[in-house]
Amino acid sequence: MDAWSLPLPRKSMDPVIVSVRQRLRDAAQLAPPANAERFFKEPVQLHGVRSAAVNAIAKQWLKEIRPRGKARVFALCDELWQSGYLEEAFIACAWSYGFRDEYTPEGFAVFQRWVSSYVSNWAACDTLCNHTVSAFIEAHPSFLASLKAWATADNRWLRRAAAVSLILPARHGLFLSECLDICDLLLLDKDDLVQKGYGWLLKAVSEAHQRQLFDFVLARKSTMPRTTLRYAIEKLPPDMKATAMAR
Repeated sequence: MDAWSLPLPRKSMDPVIVSVRQRLRDAAQLAPPANAERFFKEPVQLHGVRSAAVNAIAKQWLKEIRPRGKARVFALCDELWQSGYLEEAFIACAWSYGFRDEYTPEGFAVFQRWVSSYVSNWAACDTLCNHTVSAFIEAHPSFLASLKAWATADNRWLRRAAAVSLILPARHGLFLSECLDICDLLLLDKDDLVQKGYGWLLKAVSEAHQRQLFDFVLARKSTMPRTTLRYAIEKLPPDMKATAMAR
């Protein structure tokens, strides 16, 4: 078993974590908070650092810590996730994605734990899943069945993650049947963030498989939430949109 699939320490006094948090505090003092709370329905913890500054901190420190190896860096990611701060989650996502060429099958359990235990808003969910989880699935497509299982989970973020993890592959025409299967599993979900998540996936499917997406939507438009439907057909030609939206 890979070292990074083992339980990770809940707390350390690693100087990297101390330095990263100090950099975030310093950056927050240089500019007023971006008032990002308005984009979330749920409570969100923020240092108040702009995205460009967060990305710069993540990139700089990834160069410093890469020689430590995957196991140690993922332990640092785990501690950042545990903090509950959105900017620290973004840095953890950047660091984990930075090791995408070294993903091994044991990693799926780590990513599942991060989603189920630490993700608490759509931004953290999408940042992790659009990149880290997406890259893992492309490298290890045998885990598509496990991704489908997320679509039936009680945890709303696992259900959203099941869809948004396939956005980028779907845009390139990959995993069509699995994408549509997951959307079928989520079809009647009552959670608006899950509805938007799988609507976004359907829109991505339309970029490479327009006709298949149109047929899928047309067969389900009487039961598909209108929010999802509007997302799904956004990139279709006007005549297809009109047909899909007709009562």
